[in-house]
Amino acid sequence: MTDDTWTLDQSFEAHNGTVRWARLGEGAPLVLMHGTPFSSYVWRHVARALSARYAVHVWDMPGYGASAKYDGQDVSLAAQQTAFTALLGHWGLERPTVVAHDFGGAVALRAAVLDKVAYERLALVDAVSVRPWGSDFFRLVNANADVFAALPPHLHEALVRAYVSSAAHREPRTHTLDALVRPWLGADGQPAFYRQIAQADERHTAEVEDGYADLDLPVLVVWGQEDTWLPPERGRRLAEAIPGARLHTLAGAGHLVQEDAPAELTAALLDFLG
Repeated sequence: MTDDTWTLDQSFEAHNGTVRWARLGEGAPLVLMHGTPFSSYVWRHVARALSARYAVHVWDMPGYGASAKYDGQDVSLAAQQTAFTALLGHWGLERPTVVAHDFGGAVALRAAVLDKVAYERLALVDAVSVRPWGSDFFRLVNANADVFAALPPHLHEALVRAYVSSAAHREPRTHTLDALVRPWLGADGQPAFYRQIAQADERHTAEVEDGYADLDLPVLVVWGQEDTWLPPERGRRLAEAIPGARLHTLAGAGHLVQEDAPAELTAALLDFLG
């Protein structure tokens, strides 16, 4: 796979739609989880680097990236938790190491707290985890999803490009931004973009926040110092809520740390993974 041809060549039928996934490398199992409004594409550089030592599993959540998108689809945090736990069973992974970004962090935490899924280690990268979460724009769309969904396609594309760009501290390269935006365009992609925001509900983290204190495994919290979507204070709160968790901040990185500082993020993960 090259930077421009990130391909997920396997599929799994989850309760809320077909999941596209891939495995890179050999070794101990490691799962990378994306956030919103992204896909496994954001992990391409880190995944390839880690695949020299690990069997890296990447996947697009239902409703995201190359996975299924359809009217009436349940893409809530609770639904993605169920899909993730089932996918781990499909893969036959009993104690994988998990690295989760943004919304994927909430999915991983819910699976650990509510489904009692065991991880070898857990790294949470600018993770949706403690309330409040979501940018000002995210909350505006959440409250007015039907209005935004009716935008003409060219205005929708301009909005998504601006929104995705704002996640990074540095302006993404044109071909990278194109790849990040592409899944949200067209007859399936545009409604899917607003669907996943409309279904975001802070009660799904409220249900598990008290359970963070019971987590008993090595945890690394990684945060971009320039994150304007989820300010670094949220990372400090998350690290304080999990016994023994270590906080690592990345200078010059925004919310989308995989694009702003892929080498530094990879180094921090390799140090944590040992």
